[in-house]
Amino acid sequence: MPALRSPHALLYATRSGALPARFRRERVLLVGCGDVGLRVARELGPRVRLLALTSQTSRVAELRALGITPLVGNLDKPASLKRLSGLATRVVHMAPPPNSGSEDPRTRALLQLLRRRSPVQSLVYGSTSGVYGDCQGELVSENRTLNAATSRAQRRIDAEQRVRHFGRVGAVQANILRIPGIYAPNREGGTPRERLQKGTPVLQASDDVFTNHIHADDLARACIAALWRGRPGRVYNVNDDTCLKMGDYFDLAADLYGLPRPPRVPRATANAQLPLMLLSFMGESRRMDNTRLKAELRVALRYDTVEQGLMDAKE
Repeated sequence: MPALRSPHALLYATRSGALPARFRRERVLLVGCGDVGLRVARELGPRVRLLALTSQTSRVAELRALGITPLVGNLDKPASLKRLSGLATRVVHMAPPPNSGSEDPRTRALLQLLRRRSPVQSLVYGSTSGVYGDCQGELVSENRTLNAATSRAQRRIDAEQRVRHFGRVGAVQANILRIPGIYAPNREGGTPRERLQKGTPVLQASDDVFTNHIHADDLARACIAALWRGRPGRVYNVNDDTCLKMGDYFDLAADLYGLPRPPRVPRATANAQLPLMLLSFMGESRRMDNTRLKAELRVALRYDTVEQGLMDAKE
């Protein structure tokens, strides 16, 4: 991958004849280039010019080896992002907000930068299904009023609002993906195996909650579909067809792996036994509707259910 001589060299790629043909390919910037970002890169391959923002200089060689041009910068230090201005035609933003506060200054910094001399045509933001809050097991479409119960989800709502405003003001196709639990056998912590081996309890049936999932490969493909097929300002639930309560999900995984099913406990007992983060997931129940994902983005899931995806994780 040839090095960029100037941080703004690609800005002029849309001018006919200004740069060699290799620079006139779509230029996709990955912000938050972790597991899912790398899957997006593998799916896209050489069809586009791939760029990735990283705050870790130790990742530069790794990204280059994968055919990705690394751009060192830190969303917590806006001055370090100047190199991004005018580079990308499409952006996949998967970076999470900070762990505190009610806003997402990282998304704010990124969008402020992209507004400057930017040829961005589309931007996809990876949000969370947690913005819906507890829906008491109801089927949830993208039109449902948001009711975030945690500060973590409230920061995501702030980011969503900024992304939608960015799209409206800049005439950019900006889309939001609301993502539930991500799993994959080749993802760190991507299956329930470790939790099952620890014997972590789940809620008894009468207290249990519905949970939603998406395989990391299908999420990557949804990101790409939204980049090119998303409707301006549109929100998409990105989940598979599984309709299981959390305890049933862990029972299914235990049976597939040949491990003991987790113990079932009442909510009162769970409150004293489990960490707050885990309890927060057990306090929200919803069934996400993925009709828009399939009908508008035309995503054909490789793993329609978690059973299919977990079968690949068997050893």
